[in-house]
Amino acid sequence: MFWDLLKKEFLIELRSKEISASMLTFGVAVILIFSFSFSVSPRTMNTFAPGLFWVMTLFIAVLGLHRIYAYEKEFDAFGFLISAPVDRGLIFLSKWVSGTLFLLVADLFIAPPFYLFLQLSARPDPGMNFLILLLGNLGLMVLGSLVSGLAMRAKMSEVLLPILLFPLASPVMIAATKATAALWSGIPFRDWQIWILILLTIIISFGLVGFLVFDHITEE
Repeated sequence: MFWDLLKKEFLIELRSKEISASMLTFGVAVILIFSFSFSVSPRTMNTFAPGLFWVMTLFIAVLGLHRIYAYEKEFDAFGFLISAPVDRGLIFLSKWVSGTLFLLVADLFIAPPFYLFLQLSARPDPGMNFLILLLGNLGLMVLGSLVSGLAMRAKMSEVLLPILLFPLASPVMIAATKATAALWSGIPFRDWQIWILILLTIIISFGLVGFLVFDHITEE
């Protein structure tokens, strides 16, 4: 059933392309704003680039989260979904995994122009860089999927979502930024592995919480 729910998310996006198009457009716009707004030395830009990248990713995630749940909000389709004979925890997992994949694809497309337009000189290990990106996206989306389920039925869900998500996402943002900055600076992994462990802890903890309590979250 999980694969059927995941397939539904991808088919909807394949037909509409609203999530991917909005994510990519917003990401490119932010990159252009960053590149034309800052006139600092390359060394300074390399110092602040990890934070700028994850701030951009957070706003892209909010944009994607709103669209992922907006599909079911229209015509009260979510009510029909939760009335189906399916474990609601699987609905949470399908939203989390699909949202993470959408965000990961958007980041992979946005990363080259981000690196190019900001004229960064760091040469990080691609494998470790992808690992941090994956863990950061998983952390943001597990929190976002949980919060979106709470805010979806509210009248001001577009405003409520970032208000609830931003404070919760702070540990993920800090850990991902610190890990990215350390990697780009060439610091040995043993000196910053704590940030990877923090990301893993958040992913596992909130993943289990979301799976177990999503049944209560989706109640009217």
